[in-house]
Amino acid sequence: MTSFPEGSAIVYCEGAFNTTNGKTAHGLVRRTARYTVLNVVDSRYSGKDAGLVLDGKENRIPIVASVEEAFNQSKSNGLKATHLVVGLAPDGGRLSPAARMDVVTAIKLGLNIDCGLHDFLSEDAEMVGLATEYGIHLRDIRKTPPRNALHFFSGKIEEVSTLKIAILGTDSAIGKRTTAWILVEALRNEGISTEMIGTGQTAWLQGAKYSLIMDSLINDFVAGEIEHAVWSAWNEEKPKVIVIEGQGSLMNPAYPGGFEILAAGRPDFVILQHAPARKEYDGFPGYLLHPLEKQIQAIELLSGKKVEAITINHENLNPENLADICQQIHEETGLICCDSLIQGVSEIVALIKKRI
Repeated sequence: MTSFPEGSAIVYCEGAFNTTNGKTAHGLVRRTARYTVLNVVDSRYSGKDAGLVLDGKENRIPIVASVEEAFNQSKSNGLKATHLVVGLAPDGGRLSPAARMDVVTAIKLGLNIDCGLHDFLSEDAEMVGLATEYGIHLRDIRKTPPRNALHFFSGKIEEVSTLKIAILGTDSAIGKRTTAWILVEALRNEGISTEMIGTGQTAWLQGAKYSLIMDSLINDFVAGEIEHAVWSAWNEEKPKVIVIEGQGSLMNPAYPGGFEILAAGRPDFVILQHAPARKEYDGFPGYLLHPLEKQIQAIELLSGKKVEAITINHENLNPENLADICQQIHEETGLICCDSLIQGVSEIVALIKKRI
């Protein structure tokens, strides 16, 4: 078992922090057991506090202008960086030429590289040569496990007696993972043993013990890996609750995730993350977001399970209007509605307590 933290990390997010393309960096800034986060690289916000930029709450993680500045700052503060973690999450998951140059700089500074993009550094001859020369390790988080290590769906999910909750979304990059962690932590704070099933690279980077990376798996094994992660968490930890992080959304044109989670994870109910101000699918102008009511109907039709609560992403909303927005959604759907980041999830915790 890997002991945490594994090292001290610079989070690379040049040009993308506080945008949907920086969601991996956001997750690491908010919480991670795998690393001690030292600073964030994004020249647009240099000199600012990452927590203030992201959530309006200081967390003493500085944002700096370059990889070199991040490395020198951490060294002068007496806690030398050991890793550069690529915190970018662009559409398509590719490493840009500019980002590639910054990764090369990090290697030459002696930093191990953890990358969750689809461009595998460990299969790049130049990167491998530099890694050997400078004695560092390249780790591609999205690299598909060997087939003999993968699991095919077996039906053992039916053994799992723990309450299972899926956090799905009406779009990609909408806050599903963040809400999942907030709910996990709130339940644990109530003394309710809870395990998180991470389904993307960011949850793995945050240190989720039971994880898979859905979008890099061979399709035949996606359902089996979901089932195996849920079953393993139940079998090894015997928690009262298992929270499953969602991916994409059922009707997103590029990331139609969620169906495998419903089919193989077999949640007892769903919590749906939604951004009321978002009109189009993230990154796809002209593709109108399906109405919340239709998204709820689709989930319930496919799974036979109920959506029991709506959690909202407050992007482009006035915080003063959150209560009214949640009340309107409650009146339209009859469901609990809250902004998990700002308002917390106490009503959802109370709902779960009645189910266990």
